[in-house]
Amino acid sequence: MVAPLSTWPWEYLGSLKQYLIYGPLLAKLYYSRNFEMDDNSSSTWCLHLLILCSLRPVVYQFWFTFSYMLFFTRTRLIDHRGVDFKQIDREWNWDNFIILQGIMAAIGGYKFFDEYSSLPTWNSTGFFITILLHIGILEPLYYFLHRYVFHNDYFFSKYHSFHHKSSVTQSFTAGSGTFLEHIILSMIIVIPVIGPLASGFGSKSMIFGYILMFDFVRGFGHCNVEIVPGWIFRLFPFLRYILYTPTYHSLHHKEKDTNFCLFMPLFDALGNTVNSKSWELHRHTSSGLNGTKVPDFVFLAHVVDVSAAMHVPFSFRSVNSVPYRFRLVLLPIWPVAFTMMLVMWGFSKTFFVSFYNLRGKFHQTWTVPRFGFQYFIPSAKDGINNLIEESILRADKLGVKVISLAALNKNEALNGGGTLFVKKHPDLKVRVVHGNTLTAAVILNEIKSDVKEVFLTGATSKLGRAIALYLCRKRIRVLMLTLSKERFESIQREADKELQGYLVQVTKYQAAQNCKTWIVGKWITPREQRWAPPGTHFHQFVVPPIFAVRRNCTYSALAAMKLPEDVEGLGTCEYTMRRGIVHACHAGGVVHSLEGWTHHEVGAIDVDRIDLVWEAAMKHGLKPV
Repeated sequence: MVAPLSTWPWEYLGSLKQYLIYGPLLAKLYYSRNFEMDDNSSSTWCLHLLILCSLRPVVYQFWFTFSYMLFFTRTRLIDHRGVDFKQIDREWNWDNFIILQGIMAAIGGYKFFDEYSSLPTWNSTGFFITILLHIGILEPLYYFLHRYVFHNDYFFSKYHSFHHKSSVTQSFTAGSGTFLEHIILSMIIVIPVIGPLASGFGSKSMIFGYILMFDFVRGFGHCNVEIVPGWIFRLFPFLRYILYTPTYHSLHHKEKDTNFCLFMPLFDALGNTVNSKSWELHRHTSSGLNGTKVPDFVFLAHVVDVSAAMHVPFSFRSVNSVPYRFRLVLLPIWPVAFTMMLVMWGFSKTFFVSFYNLRGKFHQTWTVPRFGFQYFIPSAKDGINNLIEESILRADKLGVKVISLAALNKNEALNGGGTLFVKKHPDLKVRVVHGNTLTAAVILNEIKSDVKEVFLTGATSKLGRAIALYLCRKRIRVLMLTLSKERFESIQREADKELQGYLVQVTKYQAAQNCKTWIVGKWITPREQRWAPPGTHFHQFVVPPIFAVRRNCTYSALAAMKLPEDVEGLGTCEYTMRRGIVHACHAGGVVHSLEGWTHHEVGAIDVDRIDLVWEAAMKHGLKPV
């Protein structure tokens, strides 16, 4: 049985909960401005409350985005473990406290703020009083409640333990809590605001400034990145008691009986609850020595388009923790994403976007700052290859063991499936992997055992060639769509003489009008799909995937595999894939790393290794989707 007031009363509303605060305030504002003849100052308070409630999430989003920009925060991460989907779901409603405090301000402060519009914009005395009340009343009161109430055995187990389940903190962790504890917190946090107003020294900037600064410092303490340099505390030792650091607060989530303060460790010092590791750990983390962990495996991804760029982990956690799809709510942010795209083009530096741990091996995703359409611009070829080469050399220098190339980064016309880099740098210690062997294995294992004939587009590509040769060994007839007789015959000659008859060149889609198994390796239009008979199943390895327009046919998603259940720290969906699922080429690199293979997997696919790679994937707990 759940404890009283441990759940939020609007929990069942889902995303509609926002209307609890924004709806009534907008209605009041509209009514006051259009139907009340006299100058109703409460409507001004409603407007400013709306603005304040809209700005507060932006503060926490800022700290989240900052902490996940691993390309310049990696060396100052406090805890290198990733935040998994369980923690993300647990903190999904982190903004409940903003709604609660907005409702309390709208209802409880309605009469109090009746003359809000008459408040001055600035009053320095009011700010001084706010600071005194924060230090003299709020800080010690919070310390007392946090230590003796929130960490009381009963209260902690029934209420506060929910907040402490997040051992790897993020800015959103700050708002993660139960209804009762946020009621208590909201009642004491308002003291430094009410004091100046009650004494006649209040101002609008004081209200906005204090609340937003409170959120800013709270998000800072939970951001999991140490930005306070160690030399400050060496020069001015007393400062360590004035303002806590992210390192200091992170220890409270690991050893809950220490570091109870709100923002000022002074009260922990007075209460003898300062964690003995606090200052040494801060010195170590702020020095940049905490970020020297080298990943065993790197997946070198790329962005598809401007809209998909908003799906990267340092954008919106609620967006990138679910499969990608276009969302209208993100449309206003499109210009920001477009501007960032131009900035990335200007700097042209590969950046880190996510990481996870599997079987004790550290895995990272790096992203080349180039968008899908750029890969098809001839003049961009050298620039893209230079970025990929730079990433491979960087991984080699760091000591990475395997780097796997995403779809367009290993394009045959671009770099021969990675062959260009291996030939140019024969002494590479890092293994370059295109992962197409496992991609082929995934597609081939999708095909039903009773299939006798398949239609294959993109038949002379790396994957098309391997799939055709593998199927003909199984005595399955392959209709290979290609206009190049020379390339077809080259592939046909690779097959044993008695099996070459199973490979058939076709030049038109009409040739497949009686074939119900299509393997699509080259993009086909809805018009071309019309040649498939009813009941056809479309397997595919084409990027982007084809449109599923035939209602009387079925479609496979892009080749993918589900990572083992024991993967740790995975909290990001890979493009359109569901949680815990990655593209087969990504999974191919994972298997290469877990097996400890020392060869490069570039260029043409070794058909003899398809079954071997598939069995290795099964052995390590990867599962077909």
